[in-house]
Order: sequence, then structure tokens, then C-alpha cells
Amino acid sequence: MRDHARHPVRSVAVLALVVLGAVLMLFPFLWTVITSITPGGSLADGPTLWVEDPTLDAYRSLVDAVPIWRILVNSFAIAVTSTVLQLVTGSMAAYGFARLRFPGRNVVFGLYLATMMVPLQVLVVPLFIEMKTLNLQDTYLGLLAPSFASAFGVFLLKQAVETVPTELDEAATIDGAGHLRIFATIVLPLIRPALATVAVFAFMASWNSFLWPLVVIRSPELMTLPLGLATLQGQFTTEWDVVMAGSVVSIVPIALVYLLAQRHVVAGIAHTGIK
Repeated sequence: MRDHARHPVRSVAVLALVVLGAVLMLFPFLWTVITSITPGGSLADGPTLWVEDPTLDAYRSLVDAVPIWRILVNSFAIAVTSTVLQLVTGSMAAYGFARLRFPGRNVVFGLYLATMMVPLQVLVVPLFIEMKTLNLQDTYLGLLAPSFASAFGVFLLKQAVETVPTELDEAATIDGAGHLRIFATIVLPLIRPALATVAVFAFMASWNSFLWPLVVIRSPELMTLPLGLATLQGQFTTEWDVVMAGSVVSIVPIALVYLLAQRHVVAGIAHTGIK
């Protein structure tokens, strides 16, 4: 409060910059919504913030153009399953790297983190060949397989596990608890913010994934939301109001997930010490 009183001009300038940044970040989303309710909306007309006769025809056309409800169910089921799997595998691996002592632990962890530097584009062909060999092409399992575990999730959760005092483990061990009980009853409850952070990132990554579903999926009934939206763009003409309606449908779930978990995401990042 004293700092604000001493430097009112600086405080106002900082607030103005924050507001300007927020407006610039939110404007594309606002334009997307406005275009989706504009009759015959087109990107060529430039951005506008006023709609004379708003309509929901684009959303009705979206329902007729693609099986949007089936696509939403597919995307939601894949995203939730992928998130749960990454939380399970990531938390267990993080506990192993943080608490268990075994030869080559740091080397294995370093190699595991090195996989984060390999882009998906490099792995697409080997993964596709592997899925085809295992007869998992064009299946839900093939769609999920590459997201069973996440190196970033393991790294983030390992940092969180290391903040839990080892004295709690020692006290539980004296009482007869093993690693599984310590992991489930002591470590997991204390790293909930980090788990929420990993869950949000995993859900967003799966929800927005386009390249891997494009490669492995062939059946229309298995399409996810990014693939469904891609089919809305024609070769010569594109109904941008319908495309924007689909974009709004894809944005709303992600926005709700982030708003609900925002507090946990901030706490999780601060808790793990990541800058």
C-alpha cells in the first residue's frame, strides 16, 4: 500500500499495461465468438465488435456438417483417460525417482527428460509403424498409446515429491508402512497442487492434439475435435462462421477446466519451484 501511495503514476501505468495485455489476449477469442454469431461471417471483413443481427445458424450448420456430439464425446473420453493415465504413471515414476535409491537413477532420469527435446514430428513414423504392427491402427488404444506417460509430468511431480519431508516417510516406515502405503496416504495428498497442474496440461495437450489423431485415425466415428474442425475447411471456399462456431465449442471446455483449476495450477508451479 505504501509503495502504491508513493508512486501513483507507476502503479497506474502498470495497471494500464496489464489491462492492455489482457485485452490483446482476449480479443482473438472475442472475435471468434462474434464471427460465429454473425450472419455469413467472413474473416475478410476484418475484426468487428458489433453484430447487427446475431444468429445461431452457424451452430446449427455445425451440427449438420459433422457429428459434433460424437466428436465431443470422443475428445472428452480420450482427454480424460489420457490425463488419468499420465497422473498414475507420472506420480509413481516421480516417487521412484525421488525416494528410491538404485544404480543409474540420475542417468535414467536424465535420459527420460531428454525425450522432451524430441518433437512429435520425428516420432510420428516410428509410432505409426509400431501401432500398425500391433494392429492398433484406427483404434482408441492406438490413439491413447503415445500419451500413457509424460516426461514433463514426471519431472514436475518429482520436484513436488522432493519437497515432501523424508521424516514423514521414516515415521510411516517405523509404523510398518511400505512404499505403496507411503505413496498413497502421505505423498499423494501433499502434492495435490502439482497433480492438478499436470492434469490441466495433460488435458489441454490431449484435447488440442491434431497430428497424431490425423495419422492414426481413419474412421469418422473415431474422430476427435481438431480433426472434425479440419473437415469444415473446404478446398475452395470456407464458411468461416461455421468454423468459428466449432472453435468456440472447442474452446469452452478448455476454458472451464483452466478456470476451475487455476488456483491449483498457480500453487502447483509455485510449490515445485519452477520459474
